[in-house]
Amino acid sequence: MVGAGWALTVSFAVLAFSWRTSRFRGERAGRDLPRLLATVVDSAVLRGALRVFGLVVAAVLAWAALFGQDSPANPALGIFFIYLWVGMVPLSLLLGNVWPRLSPMRTLHLVLSWVLRTSPERGLVAYPSWLGYWPAAIGLFAYIWVELIPDPQLVSNAITWCLVYAAAMLVGSAAFGSHWFTRADPFEVWFGLVARLSPWGRRDGRVVVRSPLDNLDATTVDRGLVAVVAVLLGSTAFDSFSASNWWLNYTAVPGALDPTLRDTLVLLGFVLFVAVTFCVAAVTAPGMSWPDRRRLPRLLAHSLVPISIGYVFAHYFTLLLESGQKYLVYLSDPLVTGEHDYLGTIDWTTTYFLSVRPGLVAALKVGFVLTGHILGVIAAHDRAVRVLPMRHAVSGQLAMLAVMVVYTTGGLLLLFSV
Repeated sequence: MVGAGWALTVSFAVLAFSWRTSRFRGERAGRDLPRLLATVVDSAVLRGALRVFGLVVAAVLAWAALFGQDSPANPALGIFFIYLWVGMVPLSLLLGNVWPRLSPMRTLHLVLSWVLRTSPERGLVAYPSWLGYWPAAIGLFAYIWVELIPDPQLVSNAITWCLVYAAAMLVGSAAFGSHWFTRADPFEVWFGLVARLSPWGRRDGRVVVRSPLDNLDATTVDRGLVAVVAVLLGSTAFDSFSASNWWLNYTAVPGALDPTLRDTLVLLGFVLFVAVTFCVAAVTAPGMSWPDRRRLPRLLAHSLVPISIGYVFAHYFTLLLESGQKYLVYLSDPLVTGEHDYLGTIDWTTTYFLSVRPGLVAALKVGFVLTGHILGVIAAHDRAVRVLPMRHAVSGQLAMLAVMVVYTTGGLLLLFSV
């Protein structure tokens, strides 16, 4: 933890002396793909195949959840909490923003628009600018609440969330058009932010290859962006905290508060801690008027994206690689009847390669967290030297550096807490 804190501080010092002007060009950066490859990527056949695949996965999830047993062996839990939430992160890093093509809700919206002969881009009213990313932040908090607070092995909880999510997406897209998904779909917003650290982007509608940090710099700034990344960081910290021996011993003794209410308040506290500390650190930059300072948190919020990705890998990569194998076995018998083996995987055994190598796991966790924070410091510094007054370009970042060090050491402490 001490070494990670120093690595972050030294990285900032190097940037302060050697990186005095903004180098990232955002949407302007990148080179067009070769015409043949670009044609394949944007082909109707590939788009259609991805949409069909997304619908098939959604259908399997619904089939297993609604008609299978409500047990930990139901593969709907693996699809919902592991393959979707964790698996889409490395997939988005490798392939870019593929979720809009996979999203079953977007596909259903397109089908309904075609049937009703209306434009999918246009809704009944314009999307209110003041809403920004707030619907996605609320949806992400609700998803994480279902995953962490009630019993995560109850399929009924996942069914309830999916029904509310589907209704919100279909009603919202009918009211506001497809723009609703870019601001309100928690999956599209989160995986879209992850894809900002991929080498794939778009410029004037064309696919381009660009530096991941240039791609990150092109993140759309809007209201609620800080709330989105605060939910992601705060919830991961709570997940680590709730597994610590201290918390388990504390909660083993019955208290005055209902356990669900207590855990919800603690989860909300972690999210608020991230949001408040980040905003306070951002607005303390000197030499700016208050209206300009108020915009700084959302202008710098993109720097928390690589940190969020680092914590996802540090906290969940073992779950993806090992529990992912287990649910691939369960997927062969989606209704948990013990009578089917559709995929031929029912006799497979899970290989616990990482669990038996705690030293390797610890080293990987530190590496993921530290890499995410260093990339975050670089992204924040480049944006800061662009938007802060020149004479305060370095001093205006000191509070943010202190917060980043707290996030790094605190995050590692929680990851390794016992």
